[in-house]
Amino acid sequence: MLASAVEAAQRAGQAIVERYPASHNLVFKGYRDIVTDADTAAEAIILDLIRARFPDHAIISEEAGGPQDEAGRKHPLDEGYTWIVDPLDGTTNYAHHVPVFSVSIGVLKDGEPLVGVVYDPLRKHTFVAQRGEGARLDGERINVSRGSRLDRAVVGLDWGHSDEVREQVLDRLQPVAMRCGTVRALGSAALALAYVAAGRLDAYFNLALKPWDTAAGALLVIEAGGRCTTLEGGPYRVGSPGCLATNGRVHAGLLAVIEEP
Repeated sequence: MLASAVEAAQRAGQAIVERYPASHNLVFKGYRDIVTDADTAAEAIILDLIRARFPDHAIISEEAGGPQDEAGRKHPLDEGYTWIVDPLDGTTNYAHHVPVFSVSIGVLKDGEPLVGVVYDPLRKHTFVAQRGEGARLDGERINVSRGSRLDRAVVGLDWGHSDEVREQVLDRLQPVAMRCGTVRALGSAALALAYVAAGRLDAYFNLALKPWDTAAGALLVIEAGGRCTTLEGGPYRVGSPGCLATNGRVHAGLLAVIEEP
């Protein structure tokens, strides 16, 4: 599964990069939420490969959605093997030629992350994790950063689409910004989580995540020695909207700041 996830991500990444220099056909699928021709092309490549090799596994993908039963109920994340795919995480960046985006493919077994791949197609960086086997970047072991001082920490975040979520982010941003070293908004949650795993960011938080944003990245963080929780400090599970991922050393301090009224 890991080898297939890597192959699928890299094939999709190649298709994304080939389309990158051109202008893109944009479709607004929601408020501040767009999809391009590159998203759909990359998704088709990934889904075709998974279906051919793992026909009995469920797939949930950002653009295609997921399987449903006859009553229209969605496939639960905690049953069997489920592939969770974001063919192009950072579509707004991509559409505006901001070179920060990724392909994310995760596999859950009975709801628990088993395999995770985040691929940066412009830099050809492949972040991979397998439960219990650590995290790697292009074959080399990676670990979270070792800094323990919040006032020196580089903290990532993303905004979400709705006005309500952005207001909540702003409420938390002011105390975080006043206590941390600096703040970065990447525009790709999957890549930001990979950066936490690789020690490039000390922490990352987001209030409006979807399963395809974290299925791979959260496993990367854990396997690199970091910590993921909800914004209230509870156990994080794929599908929860709020997540704080850190190197573990700044986690308690950052949680306390985020929870301030």
